[in-house]
Amino acid sequence: MGYVCQWGRRKSSNMQLISASVMDVSLDKSMEKVQLPKGDNWSVHKFGGTCVGTSERIKNVAEIIVKDDSERKLVVVSAMSKVTDMMYDLIYKAQSRDDSYISAVDAVLEKHRLTALDLLDGDDLASFLSRLHHDINEIKEMLRAIYIAGHASELFSDIIVGHGELWSAQMLSSVVRKKGIDCKWMDTRDVLIVNPTSANQVDPDFVESEMRLEKWFFQNPSKTIVATGFIASTPQNIPTTLKRDGSDFSAAIMGALFRARQVTIWTDVDGVYSADPRKVAEAVILNQLSYQEAWEMSYFGANVLHPRTIIPVMQYGIPIVIRNIFNLSAPGTMICRPSVDENEGNQRLESPVKGFATIDNVALINVEGTGMAGVPGTASAIFSAVKDVGANVIMISQASSEHSVCFAVPEKEVEAVAEALQSRFRQALDAGRLSQVAVVPNCSILATVGQRMASTPGVSASLFSALAKANINIRAIAQGCSEYNITVVVKREDCIRALKAVHSRFYLSRTTIAMGIIGPGLIGGTLLDQLRDQAAVLKEDFNIDLRVMGITGSRTMLLSDSGIDLSRWRELIKEKGEVGDMHKFVNHVHGNHFIPNTALVDCTADSNVASHYHEWLRKGIHVITPNKKANSGPLDQYLKLRALQRQSYTHYFYEATVGAGLPIISTLRGLLETGDKILRIEGIFSGTLSYIFNNFKGTRRFSEVVMEAKQAGYTEPDPRDDLSGTDVARKVIILARESGLKLELADTPVQSLVPEPLRATASADEFMQQLPQYDEDLAKQLQDAEDAGEVLRYVGVVDVVNKKGLVELRRYKNDHPFAQLSGSDNIIAFTTARYKNQPLIVRGPGAGAQVTAGGIFSDVLRLASYLGAPS
Repeated sequence: MGYVCQWGRRKSSNMQLISASVMDVSLDKSMEKVQLPKGDNWSVHKFGGTCVGTSERIKNVAEIIVKDDSERKLVVVSAMSKVTDMMYDLIYKAQSRDDSYISAVDAVLEKHRLTALDLLDGDDLASFLSRLHHDINEIKEMLRAIYIAGHASELFSDIIVGHGELWSAQMLSSVVRKKGIDCKWMDTRDVLIVNPTSANQVDPDFVESEMRLEKWFFQNPSKTIVATGFIASTPQNIPTTLKRDGSDFSAAIMGALFRARQVTIWTDVDGVYSADPRKVAEAVILNQLSYQEAWEMSYFGANVLHPRTIIPVMQYGIPIVIRNIFNLSAPGTMICRPSVDENEGNQRLESPVKGFATIDNVALINVEGTGMAGVPGTASAIFSAVKDVGANVIMISQASSEHSVCFAVPEKEVEAVAEALQSRFRQALDAGRLSQVAVVPNCSILATVGQRMASTPGVSASLFSALAKANINIRAIAQGCSEYNITVVVKREDCIRALKAVHSRFYLSRTTIAMGIIGPGLIGGTLLDQLRDQAAVLKEDFNIDLRVMGITGSRTMLLSDSGIDLSRWRELIKEKGEVGDMHKFVNHVHGNHFIPNTALVDCTADSNVASHYHEWLRKGIHVITPNKKANSGPLDQYLKLRALQRQSYTHYFYEATVGAGLPIISTLRGLLETGDKILRIEGIFSGTLSYIFNNFKGTRRFSEVVMEAKQAGYTEPDPRDDLSGTDVARKVIILARESGLKLELADTPVQSLVPEPLRATASADEFMQQLPQYDEDLAKQLQDAEDAGEVLRYVGVVDVVNKKGLVELRRYKNDHPFAQLSGSDNIIAFTTARYKNQPLIVRGPGAGAQVTAGGIFSDVLRLASYLGAPS
């Protein structure tokens, strides 16, 4: 304490707060004539450590301050990123008598010295560096004292830790001044007075703080002030901190003291999400929250604000805006009083639920017994025992029978609480008045928050129904009479699944997708007809609104601002079609502002269209396609596409690339995702070649069967496109890559059924005329197979064990599943660790416009489900 007194007498020091009785009393009479201007002409900004983490970011902050056109501005800053942690680490090392604290102090010095050299010059630089070195020397003296004592008092800790804010505030104010703006910096320990409480928190003394602010402003009048966050003083002028989320709290207190128009909290996210986006990919930014909603969500773990941050501004109705310093175009989330319109008519179409939040690592304690019913003071005795061990009760639930009281506490505190209750109620437990004090570990809390829930019947029913559909059991329930919050307790392992289930049910239950259809040919046209026929059912029964905003072919496109009338899409293309322009088409479909989700459906076989997938996904556009070119193209491009898909919140679905409408890709994924090991995939992947070899038997000639298939519409206009085996090879590559193999199309051996001399034939007609000349070879293969009781089948094989793929004509016994096909069916056999002795077989129509379009449609509905449509 001798050191503290000595330190307190150093008037030149930036730590002269302990013994300083403050400001000159002679100012009081002058102060009576000068009043601090307050009101809407002030705007308050708060920048966290990430925002001022580097010299470049400090320059960006200064630019934001300069561009704010408010008449007066107060800016609250945190320490530079990681500096507060570094300061706490200094204290920990010193009290642990770890000599490395000395080099750690030098690292703090160097970080700020280099930042200052990059930002400041002239007198500002010299002054800051002089103060910085002086502060560092005093910190070293204090750390030395801590080292000797082996203990750090709260006072010493608060003094040391608070330096980060002092340094960042001084540097930022100097940078703002360099831009020609009159700017002063404020050490808020001269102004903010707080009273420490027993709960490791502080209560602001607004009356005293307001008096000190007026005195400070009289001495330092300025229209732009940069103030330190996090730090304050006690009424005895002893330095302290505002504890957790202290800088946000500082900004809110300052907003209240200045009666500011608005408090803006700058952070590194676009605003407050409807749920944690790390857990719910479909979470969206909320434009507005009421103070109560923000309070509830932040209490239950949402990354909004600490609940106490809201208290100072609520009294004066000052809105808080959460904005992203790295995305200035995002408007952020405003926390304010709800307008009359919001409470009544304007938001009736929106979900009554604003958002969801979770708390993990929670345990339930259940105190129950018949002796509790009707006995006054039981609950008081329970929570008195909890208070005595210093535990925090997060949630309480009690049935009206009073037979039991259930409450949630942090899991790390549950053992102490259970022991305290066992001790407190030992006599009642022994006598049987209480039956048990039970602990249910490994729980999570899920809170559903929304101010409009109070006026909307059925919210609880919808919540519990969504959880039931997801097969999630609820351990406990709590709801206050205000109905702003419904809280449930679930198993920890069910928490994310529960969060996704309720978010889908409430927030995005009416899922609208803006769609663009590329390639309105046979498959694309059939898909449009299927969408037309099913649209009403999807809206009515499933709350899914699929709006086709554009259709484009290679030459002509049709665009609409509200959705194309699919009952007339063919006529509309002829009547209102314009010259096709892919860039304009994509911008139109994705550029609408009233539909949050965009999906492009590529129904072509065009590699140029497929080359755009990466760009579209990067823009947040979902892609659905039967086009095999992207997934079987160059490996590096495929890997880049899949990496982007995994990193973003956009979806890329391609079930119809293999097997048309058959669930081939989804089956393979299901096997892999459930931990099965793929050994081999073998199948007849071409509907055309399936038809040909199902009918190529007996005395029939191969060319005759090919002509029959062509006339029936099973082949491409040029049958060589089918007979070459390239299409089958692409499907093999797709399945191989889905299985984890990194194969190129060129690496896959393909047995072509096109005779060598006919591969360069000019036309399809000429090819068909000459094909009979080459029937003899296949006729001999057929005869040999039939003599051995076998059939010929054209198959693709993915040999996962040997990491290769191949496409060839093979022979199979007559009792083999591949020999049992008819028509143009596909059949695929999955041999896996689980399905080793008897492969898993998927069989069905693998070609045709109806089934292929149906497979694409299924992917569209899967996307809708992922985006929140109810199941």
